[in-house]
Amino acid sequence: MKFSHANSSKNNMHMKVNILAIGVHPDDVELGCAGTILKHIAHGYSVAAVDLTQGELGTRGSGPIRLEEAKNAAEILGLAARENLGMADGFFQHTKENILKISAVIRKYRPEIVLANAITDRHPDHGRASKLISDACFYSGLQKIEQVDENGDTLEKWRPNVVYHYIQDRNLKADFVVDITPYMERKIESILAYKTQFYTEGDSGPKTPISGKDFIDYNRAKNRAYGREINVEYAEGFTVERNIGVNNLFDLL
Repeated sequence: MKFSHANSSKNNMHMKVNILAIGVHPDDVELGCAGTILKHIAHGYSVAAVDLTQGELGTRGSGPIRLEEAKNAAEILGLAARENLGMADGFFQHTKENILKISAVIRKYRPEIVLANAITDRHPDHGRASKLISDACFYSGLQKIEQVDENGDTLEKWRPNVVYHYIQDRNLKADFVVDITPYMERKIESILAYKTQFYTEGDSGPKTPISGKDFIDYNRAKNRAYGREINVEYAEGFTVERNIGVNNLFDLL
């Protein structure tokens, strides 16, 4: 697996993947869609992840620690690659510069599907990132926007087929859900790779809304609630930006 951050000279090879999961903070994709990622990798699809910030404003840990934790989580998930774009946690804006940063990784990985932050949520970064990612997916497909990678090679235009938004802290009404029952325990393992953020027995660090065991229990219960709607044990919910097409009614549970 390749892992890099904004100041790294590594990660200079273009790599086509089927799915690109993007989160504004390291741990967003684990909490929101790790089960879906694990399921699709198990079915032979390739998945990469991009974190927009290092989550450096978090009460516990630090940016460099979060980068290391994200690397460990990526190995648990089996990601093909993971990058961090180094935007300012809490203070990133909807700017041309940031749109082009995301557009560049979309053109680099050329995914059919992008998984993005929740459209609205308790944390204001999530909704802002959702809009930023969606817009970057559109602009990455425009021929007249020219971009090159760090080696000066042209990044050809590419627009994903769809953007799906995983559901985060708030219990939004899902447009569809994905059965993740066989992958739930490994999803939890990937979340707990962020040792400074989430529950560890005997931990004496400062208490936060996400540091207690109750937060992990809450996330398990949320996945169980989405699963109940399709008569499975656990599922993850997503919202969509446009209507979903299906080949036939028997594709639906």
